[in-house]
Parts: sequence; structure tokens; C-alpha cells
Amino acid sequence: MPYSLLSAVKHRISVGLGLPFNVYKQDATLLLARGQVLSSQAELDALLQRGALVDLADLQSPCELIRLASPEQLPAIWRQSLQELGAALSASSRPGFAQALDDVTPAVLSLIERDRDLAIFQIIKASDKASVQYGVRHALHCAITSFLVAQRLGWSDSEAHKVFKVALTMDISILELQGQMAEQTTPITPAQRAAVLSHPERSEQILVLAGITDSEWLLAVARHHETPDGTGYPKGCREPGDLATLVQRADTYTAMLNPRHGRAAMAADRAGRMMFMQDGSHPMTAALVKEFGLYPPGCFVRLASGETGVVVKRGASVMTPIVAALSSPFGTSLAHPIRRDTAERGYCIHAVLGDHGQLERLPADALMTLA
Repeated sequence: MPYSLLSAVKHRISVGLGLPFNVYKQDATLLLARGQVLSSQAELDALLQRGALVDLADLQSPCELIRLASPEQLPAIWRQSLQELGAALSASSRPGFAQALDDVTPAVLSLIERDRDLAIFQIIKASDKASVQYGVRHALHCAITSFLVAQRLGWSDSEAHKVFKVALTMDISILELQGQMAEQTTPITPAQRAAVLSHPERSEQILVLAGITDSEWLLAVARHHETPDGTGYPKGCREPGDLATLVQRADTYTAMLNPRHGRAAMAADRAGRMMFMQDGSHPMTAALVKEFGLYPPGCFVRLASGETGVVVKRGASVMTPIVAALSSPFGTSLAHPIRRDTAERGYCIHAVLGDHGQLERLPADALMTLA
């Protein structure tokens, strides 16, 4: 395999964030694995001085690797990409935050473009929940949702990319607080309420300090809880703008799907119906509900056949997705998932269920070949 000196690509390494590629010794044996974190500049300098190497194959752009990946490889790439994006988001107070965000965002956008159903799967059936804090996970889900809906609305690429970053960073000042509030059993405290009410402006300030200069991005973050009737916060502004209006709806929808202490995640079909009943006349809400449908990928269902399974692909209509059957009509786990087209009468959807841990037994990698 051809190698390059690490020094030639040192600009792609950020101290405090995971390595974007494997690093090798001069004899081509592995020294540090992709994703390992360098905790100091001194560590990086030491690697450069010893003549560490990088495999040229690892230097392909993430977007190119995603384009060439097989369907069964995509779930693993999703996990890695979301972990990297989450790590960048959690490091907003560190130097180089804006660049780190720019470095890891294209891979997630490429994954969405490659397979929109698998993108929705990440939201509805989030995996590895323990490895990502609540606030970060919610930000990722809001960003993916906002991007998908922006595309359905016919927004330009630049507008869709911008709304992705607005959704990703709008709650950056309260990521830890969101996790605390999701777990606590006591009522919200006055200090927590004050932090929530002020977080749009504080998130904007963090972005400014990080070097973000895009005025539309900053304004949308500052106004993402404002409403046209003036009842929003923090200023009661009546003109939140399209970016803020879209991420607000993505925020509401994905919050329904995220479990909190003492409250299970809302079933996807119910969340969609509730959004439509509350605000269905607004084109952004209508586009969101249409994009996800009643039975989005990741939704666990029971079929007319008595089988239970998980939706892996949207179908010709919102009522007829493709399902991977995981258990027989008698409740016996199947050795391998079976593809079911719910447009067929014998396999139409009868109910949306909780998954009872079956997807932990059979991860998305094994399901995507059926989509």
C-alpha cells in the first residue's frame, strides 16, 4: 500500500477530536487507529517528528468513500460519522470548532443523499444511545430532519446545508442541561428555566466566539423559539424567518420521538398525526409529515400476518412501506429477517409497537440488504 507522511496532511487533524484516519509507524505497522483522540499538541508534534505515515487509501474524501460503499457498509459509516459530528459539537469551546464542524458535516450530508431512508432510520431507531448524550443526539436528529424537509420543500443546496447547521447548533449552550432535564424526576428549577429561556441568545454568542460570521445562521439560532404571534422567546419577535421556523418544527417532532425519564418515546405514527393536527396547514409541517410518513424507517410494527418487524424503506404510499420481518406470527425470532411489502394485503400494517430490544439483537447492517 502507498503511504504519505503524516506531516503532509496534518491540517486534517484537530487536537481533542478523533483522528480521521489510521496512523502507521515507519515500518507500516499500525500505531494509532482512526477515531483515537490526540489530547495535546505535544502528542501531535511527537508523531510528526517520528515520521508517522498515513495510508493514501485513507485519504480519499469521506464523500467519495460513501458513494462507493455497499449498502451493508452504510450503517457502520453512519455510526462513525455521527460520533465524529457529535464529538465536534461537544467541543464548541475549543479552538478550531468552526473548522471541525465543517470537516465532519459533509460526510453526514453525503450519507443522507446516498440513502434517505437510512437517514430517517437514524432518527426513529437511534442506536448506541449510551454513547451519545441526550442533547447531542437531539441536535443530530433535528439537523437531519431539517435537511430532509428543506430538500422536500425545494430549497437550494446552500439553504439546505445552512438549515442543517442551524439545527445542529441552535441548542449548543444547553447540551448538558438537556441531558440533565431528560433524566431528572423533579420539576424544572428556576435556574434551569432561566437557562432555557436565554439559550437562543447564548448559543448565538458561542457561535460568534467560535468565529461563525454567517448572519443568517446566527439570526436563525437566536430566533429558533420565536413565533409569528409574538408568544415565543426570548424577545417575542414576530418574524423568526424560514430557517428558524423550519428547525423549530424539526425540534418539536424529534423531541416527541426521544424518550425522557418517565416518558417513553412517542410512536412515529402518533407523532406525525399530532404534528399534522396541530399545524398541518403550514407547508413546512405538511412537508415534514409527508417526508417521514406514518410508518417511517426504524418504526417497529405488527403485520396482518401476525409477524413483527421493522420498517426499512418507505413505499409507494405513506401506508405501504417495506418491512423486515423479525419474528413469526407465534412470536418466534426468525433466524434471518424476511422482506415484506406491506402493499400486499396479507402483510399490511396492523399496529405500531415498541421494539422490545430486537434491533439490538439484529443491527441495521443486517436489515439494509432487504430495503
